[in-house]
Amino acid sequence: MSKKKFSVNGTFKDSVNTVKFLTERKQFINSAEAVIPTRTDDFGVNKVAKSIHPKEQNLVISRIEEHGDIAKSYYFKSEGAPLAYFKAGQYLTFKLEIGNSVVTRSYSIASSPASALSGEYQITVKRINDGFVSDYILDNWSVGDKVIAYAPEGNLIYNPLRDAKNIVGIAGGSGITPFLSIARAIAQGDEDCSLTLLYGCRTSDEILFKAELDSLSEKNEEINVVYVLSHSDEEGYEKGFVGADIISKYAPEDNYSIFVCGPGGLYKFLDTELPKLKKEKKYIRFEVFSSGKKAEEEPKEYSITVINRGDESVIKASSSETVLCAFERAGIVVPARCHTGECGFCRSKLVSGKVYIPEGEDKRRIADMQFNFIHPCCCYPESDLVIRIN
Repeated sequence: MSKKKFSVNGTFKDSVNTVKFLTERKQFINSAEAVIPTRTDDFGVNKVAKSIHPKEQNLVISRIEEHGDIAKSYYFKSEGAPLAYFKAGQYLTFKLEIGNSVVTRSYSIASSPASALSGEYQITVKRINDGFVSDYILDNWSVGDKVIAYAPEGNLIYNPLRDAKNIVGIAGGSGITPFLSIARAIAQGDEDCSLTLLYGCRTSDEILFKAELDSLSEKNEEINVVYVLSHSDEEGYEKGFVGADIISKYAPEDNYSIFVCGPGGLYKFLDTELPKLKKEKKYIRFEVFSSGKKAEEEPKEYSITVINRGDESVIKASSSETVLCAFERAGIVVPARCHTGECGFCRSKLVSGKVYIPEGEDKRRIADMQFNFIHPCCCYPESDLVIRIN
């Protein structure tokens, strides 16, 4: 084997200086006190990070606004630390104790980012059929109640490096809240984009925040609101569903991004409508959602053996509810945020058994699929299970 010769450009003086530097550095380190002179919490960068991404926020309900008998808006003040800042379009995840259950649920923030700086959040909760958490909130939350929320999260936000400057927002029902936040931010000068909002409801009675949306549209040329009614033919409203035809009718002539937030039925409908527009995928953004379990003639009951830090327990589970919901009802605390398989907080090991994951909701990493890790929030039991959490 032939030998290769290498040469390094340098001088003997360079070597001497290097040795001298290392020696002096070692002496300096050894002469320092064996304590940190400043607490890491006092560093400016750590203060900013903690204020934007707190582990938990202690909030107090300051006022409640009713929207007929279909929804309520809840306003929160901070109990202590300033509210964490957010981007228009993000959501808050709340931790609640309902009976013996510890649950988390996410709700889009309706207020503008500027409101957080003045010490207020707003969310809106709409009543839904058999809503385990929404019904509890609507029936029990009162002014003065203390609640716990995590830091704001979510990707339904305007990013000038990714999105077109013109946004076509498609909202359904209570999915209007992130777009109300975006519209408010545009009006206040905190977002440099335009919004064409296509708001679909069954009838005009179900439209939330209509007076404010109309006012924002009238006062700001960058905001345009169109109401689309699916079950009522009323003058001054579009009739039908928000599909490719209505989007094409009102979308700006220039390039635009599409943001969507609403019930599962809206997402399924747009799955067939949006391809007609021939938009690049990077210009289409959906707020995460759970479409739910496919219909069954008769829900089946299974057992789940839960391994939690060495302890084992056996709980009941229905094929009509997610594995995470079974955990919550049994009072088993599992880290969770989005409830749609996207954030990965509830990631757990499926030791044995079979689960069903609705089409389009399996957002696991490839390695997790290979090694049988699941996101319980979007998995439905199809047999008895053994699952290791934490």
